[in-house]
Amino acid sequence: MTTVSRTFTVTPPPPVVLDYLRDFSHAEEWDPGTVSCTRDDSGPVRVGSTWHNVSKIAGVSTELTYELVSATDDTIELVGTNETARSTDTITVVPHGSGSQVTYQAVIEMSGAAKLASPLVKLVFEKVGNDTEDDMVRVLDALA
Repeated sequence: MTTVSRTFTVTPPPPVVLDYLRDFSHAEEWDPGTVSCTRDDSGPVRVGSTWHNVSKIAGVSTELTYELVSATDDTIELVGTNETARSTDTITVVPHGSGSQVTYQAVIEMSGAAKLASPLVKLVFEKVGNDTEDDMVRVLDALA
């Protein structure tokens, strides 16, 4: 299991940040590994909404189905799964001055033969975490 976490501040207040991040199709704008992220259902985004995410990280392409499993006044939890991995992404957004403090934590669990790559996964996702933080700050600040 690999855990990557980043905490940073952005200009918009929590409701704006949470509303934007709740729609995981926006990952195309802030996740450097995401090639495409298409919503599977329609209507308002809600717990149970799902997305088909295609990512390419360190030259390896993968597809996961993400589901919004929880959405509260300050936290969003998305779970992405496929045959070899499970990613639980928890995003917590709290007030910070007139803006927000965002904590993004990704827990990646490999299964089967993919477990052998876990040490490499940690190194790769630490780099991805840095790039994601940079992109997310840029995109969220543009919402202000």
